[in-house]
Amino acid sequence: MKQFQILYKDDQGLLEKLNEIKQWRDSHSGYVTIFRIYSEDMEFEHIRHICDYLDDEMPDALYLGCTTNANIMDGALSDTKIILTCTIFEYETTQAKILQLPFSEENAVQDVAELKKCCDVNPWVQAVEMHATIMDMSMMEFCNEMSLLREDIQVFGGGAFNPDMDDETAFVFSKGNGFLEHGIIFLLLGGEDFHTYSTFISGWKPLKRKFRVTKADREILYELDGKPALDVYRRFLNINKNDRFFSNTLEFPLFLEHGDVNILRCPLAVNDDDSLVMSSDMQEDAIVRLAYGDPETILASIREDGQKIADFRPEVIQTFSCAARRAFWGNDNISDETILFNSVAPTTGFYTHGEFIRIKGDMLNFNVTLVIVAMREGDMPQTGEKVNIARAQIDKDNNEKIPIIRRFVSFIEASTAELEEMNKKLALTSVTDGLTRLYNRAEIERNIRDALEKRKEQRTHNNISLIMLDIDNFKKVNDVYGHKEGDHVIQALADVLRNTMTGVQYCHLGRWGGEEFMILLSDTNADDAAVLAEKIRKEFSAVSYETAGCQTVSIGVTQARDESSDVLYNRVDKALYMAKAAGKNQVVRLD
Repeated sequence: MKQFQILYKDDQGLLEKLNEIKQWRDSHSGYVTIFRIYSEDMEFEHIRHICDYLDDEMPDALYLGCTTNANIMDGALSDTKIILTCTIFEYETTQAKILQLPFSEENAVQDVAELKKCCDVNPWVQAVEMHATIMDMSMMEFCNEMSLLREDIQVFGGGAFNPDMDDETAFVFSKGNGFLEHGIIFLLLGGEDFHTYSTFISGWKPLKRKFRVTKADREILYELDGKPALDVYRRFLNINKNDRFFSNTLEFPLFLEHGDVNILRCPLAVNDDDSLVMSSDMQEDAIVRLAYGDPETILASIREDGQKIADFRPEVIQTFSCAARRAFWGNDNISDETILFNSVAPTTGFYTHGEFIRIKGDMLNFNVTLVIVAMREGDMPQTGEKVNIARAQIDKDNNEKIPIIRRFVSFIEASTAELEEMNKKLALTSVTDGLTRLYNRAEIERNIRDALEKRKEQRTHNNISLIMLDIDNFKKVNDVYGHKEGDHVIQALADVLRNTMTGVQYCHLGRWGGEEFMILLSDTNADDAAVLAEKIRKEFSAVSYETAGCQTVSIGVTQARDESSDVLYNRVDKALYMAKAAGKNQVVRLD
């Protein structure tokens, strides 16, 4: 496999390079020839002019391409608006085929069906490279259908884009198929001597603060934590609704977990109701976090995965990098994350609107991600020096940028952790009794109501029982020994309840008020509840205080019927009253 790279500046230079390519192919065993054309120039005619030259000078060569946000040549950001790469396969067994189709949400499934059919009749297909116009499209159905391709087929590619990230215009094109503003190109590659290795790199790190997707419909994200989705960007990043919203949010995507894979999603636009148009579908109840780029983390990921690429011993490397990464690094430093690969093999590519890769059979649509594809013909070389990826050099500006980012993020994380801890304590305080650390009355009542409502909604007859306790002669304890000793007695009963109920499922303990306590048993009948009540009575009566001595408790037990919570409270309270009236220090069950 041989690759030639062309920086298009004028027709004369292009013709000279094409002549060099033809001479090389004539003197070597060159077979399938593929040109990829990536253009920041949005003029159809300029690109068509180049295509005409290819048709005239190398009529047997395939070509395909798309408009881009910027281009990658020799592993670095290209300074020309149009680049061409020519890949010549040197094995007769290697094959290629181009399939270009109109592309929209309405015909996405049909397009994949055409691709499947093409793969079925061409069993040599091992990889599919794709270029597509995907702005304002939901890719969910497309990715679901692509996941059903033959399991051994790798898929990778990128979304066509525009140099102006706020401009939706983009197009794809290929030999014999013309130009499409709403189109997709599949480049099918394979053969018994063709080998491909694909991977992806993010390096973006999530902040700790979590948000729940409370309302979403396909790619429209309406609410996070019950509030308009825009509020997260407005509140935490001071990013507001304006013409530059897309550009501003590209550096701060939403981070979500998709099985074993972490996916980033970029907001594309804001609607009038402050909902966000996302780069791909969002699922309700998903947990998301804001993410940010850390240069050192990104480069560490590049070095780690770059070594895997190097160990594959590729002959060419293709990259699809999100335009957000370029926005993050800036033009002066963006090449830091791709130049390493050029030390392994000639590296080209473009900056995309969305990246695609198939992982363990699943087709995934990424954002803010770098997809890397290594290709080779023939077996892995057994001789020759293996490339060791050296530590990437970060220039002075980035060396200064790293500690600033780290300190800023450290402050945010620490503040977030403190706030989360404070919120946990506040939430706990709102439902617990300060003296006993059991549920307070409001919370134990809520648990009882919920249990009764759940049984009613599910139309089941699962057993729900209540145990109500009252410390006998408690007023005497306070009057004779003081309220401090009375508090000790109440705390001791709470400890007995916790210890006795350890291991009992569906059990909720609460302080009903003063010296009264309530126990909810959601999967226990009255017989078993009475046994537990008797155990509590015995355990508590065995506790001896230095000043107050031993104390006792009276207990009422009942089982719920199809009734309201108030009726249930009255019956268990009556059972407790009967225990008091019968002499105290005993358990009474009332059905």
